[in-house]
Amino acid sequence: MNTKITAVYPGSFDPPTKGHLDIIARASKIFPKVIIAITENYNKHHMFSLQERVDMMKESVSSIKNVEVDSFSGLLADYLINIDSFIVIRGLRALSDFEYEFQMALMNRTLNQKIETIFLMPDQLYTFLSSSMVKEIAGLGGDFKNFVPDAVYKRFKIKNNL
Repeated sequence: MNTKITAVYPGSFDPPTKGHLDIIARASKIFPKVIIAITENYNKHHMFSLQERVDMMKESVSSIKNVEVDSFSGLLADYLINIDSFIVIRGLRALSDFEYEFQMALMNRTLNQKIETIFLMPDQLYTFLSSSMVKEIAGLGGDFKNFVPDAVYKRFKIKNNL
């Protein structure tokens, strides 16, 4: 194993879910270093600020020693150049994710030919789970505790006076 390889798992993580953590745990067993790169997605209205998402993720992955949390703005391809990485981790929950992720992987490779995208599947328990779904369940008064890490659940309850 090349100890210099750093994999990057990018996303908005609004909020982080147990599905995200499953992908992070899987990636951490494959790569010597994994950076969770949290970004603003200007096409989305975020429930949590960038700093809140970074803090929730840091608390959620604190027990995984080879994982770091960072944030960035701009193009992922540029971020990868800045940190000297070329591996992107993406989770695929279902076939419906594939078309979008395939397009993004090809676009990133067009921007930087060195970029390789590695697709990981989460545990079947999380194949239906998304941050949007968690926000919808919570917004409608449903119990979402089993879908998010404890750190996220606590912040979510405080932020929304639940």
